Amino acid sequence: MTIILIGLLVPLLGTMLGSAFVFFMKGDMSVRLQKSLLGFASGVMVAASVWSLLIPAMDMESESGKWAVMPAAVGFLLGMGFLLLIDCLTPHLHIGTDKPEGLRSQLSRTAMLALAVTIHNLPEGMAVGVVFAGADNATSNISLTSALAVSVGIAIQNIPEGAIISMPMRAEGNSRLRSFLIGSLSGAVEPIGAVAVLLLASLLVPVLPYMLAFAAGAMFYVVIEELIPEASSGQHSNLSTIGFAFGFVLMMVLDVVMG
Repeated sequence: MTIILIGLLVPLLGTMLGSAFVFFMKGDMSVRLQKSLLGFASGVMVAASVWSLLIPAMDMESESGKWAVMPAAVGFLLGMGFLLLIDCLTPHLHIGTDKPEGLRSQLSRTAMLALAVTIHNLPEGMAVGVVFAGADNATSNISLTSALAVSVGIAIQNIPEGAIISMPMRAEGNSRLRSFLIGSLSGAVEPIGAVAVLLLASLLVPVLPYMLAFAAGAMFYVVIEELIPEASSGQHSNLSTIGFAFGFVLMMVLDVVMG
């Protein structure tokens, strides 16, 4: 139980560590570095979705033969649809843009920036929670070390994400401490989401393959709708491609070696 608790909190620690960069870095984050970090985060999330979520979801239904793919396919599409719904309903503002998305509101710019990051972090928390639920289930092929690998991988990619959040908050005129707190709190949704999914999965064991794929679909939505467009727009997009490759390989190696 202690290991599971640590695993659920590790991603938040990664976000806090990255957010703390605001105390040491002066000025805005360079475009080159931001592109590289966005690509890296995308690579980690895609690899985690494939190796740690979709493949285990299909493995759990291996007795169904060629139809083993169906729970993964259905869960993936539901996860994409769920994030699309949240994206359309929640007022938020992406970093680097001035046009809010979602329903109209009177929220401040800082609040909408924080909500955008919260939407981003929710699928990551769901992914961590569901893999630990799978590790706790004897019918799945997910080991505890594999679940920890996902948690560590998400934490590693949360470090640059934390910096990407807190630095623009500082540029918006917030104090360093306030920028750090906003960046850190944006990651608080991850352990909350992880615990909620973990408890839900333990009660609904038969739908665990669907939940694994659901988390994968939600993460893919964030990568396709937010990270890749931001990383590939403008100059230095080749750096985001290199970052993606390193993030993908790192997460793949972590999952295979620790799994």
